[in-house]
Amino acid sequence: VYMTYYANTKEPSEDPKNQTARLAYAPLDDMSKMVHFDVQTTGDVVGDRVVDMVYDTILMQKDENTLYVLWTARVDGNYYRFYCPFDINTKTLGEVDVNRFRVGDIVNDFSASGIRAALAENDLPCKKMFSDIGIMQKLSSRVENGVRYYYSGTYSGDFTCVIKSRDLVEWEYVSQPDFINDSKWENATYVVGDKCFYFVRQQDTNKCGFLTVLDLNSNKWGKVVEIEDCQSRGDFIEYGGKLFLFHAPIDREHIGIVKINIENITKSEIILQAKMHTSCFYPFIQYYGNDELAMSYTVARKHIRLARFTLSNYIK
Repeated sequence: VYMTYYANTKEPSEDPKNQTARLAYAPLDDMSKMVHFDVQTTGDVVGDRVVDMVYDTILMQKDENTLYVLWTARVDGNYYRFYCPFDINTKTLGEVDVNRFRVGDIVNDFSASGIRAALAENDLPCKKMFSDIGIMQKLSSRVENGVRYYYSGTYSGDFTCVIKSRDLVEWEYVSQPDFINDSKWENATYVVGDKCFYFVRQQDTNKCGFLTVLDLNSNKWGKVVEIEDCQSRGDFIEYGGKLFLFHAPIDREHIGIVKINIENITKSEIILQAKMHTSCFYPFIQYYGNDELAMSYTVARKHIRLARFTLSNYIK
């Protein structure tokens, strides 16, 4: 099993000035044999510039032998999305480079300044960006003109949008919600057919996140459904031919599951709201053996857990 995260190796707090982007792996039958790689640490030099902050670190699989570690770092006051390949066979890291951000014909660095400039060149709005830039780890795909694109969401502060990529290096702007909203930080996306389902947390003063759907053929946004949420991260998973949203409905010690009605999201229904008896920050759901699932999540910003579960037990 492979997992990415950022760790403070100097003192017990979440502080980007002391953080390291890491990749860890271990055999499932013996987690004591875990190995980790420090991909980038605050203080490292990129070119001739010093990294002064390290943030969100995610993992994507390029092909059978290649993983990509992707993370945000601040360099000279600007936030950049970096990536680094990892060879599964040789267990070695490749060269660190900067992702690219495309809007129309404009291709910039995937950075705070690059995003703003590319949107402005295309006369597109940009809500207030601040702090780091994130990309959501969950990928879903769609074939367009014979090319497979992988979809995700990207965010910085109040700005959130849908992005897609052919190679996980250059990411193309697709769309952002065109209605008044209080979006902030992580925006979960999932493509089913010609629809991109979208759930995003909102400002801390709002009691709900919102669910909506983007028609990828017409680039039109559909109805909006408010879902009670404590303003944490959500994640979609397709299971048994149905689409489900995992989120934090009450606080970060609860997990909620909503079954999405893909034909009419206003008819989506709550399946489960469970007290975890421990913090359950930022759940990420993925397949694990026999078509069942596992969830990784952070406990009190100090530990990462990986838990197997059988979703069919909860949705009968």
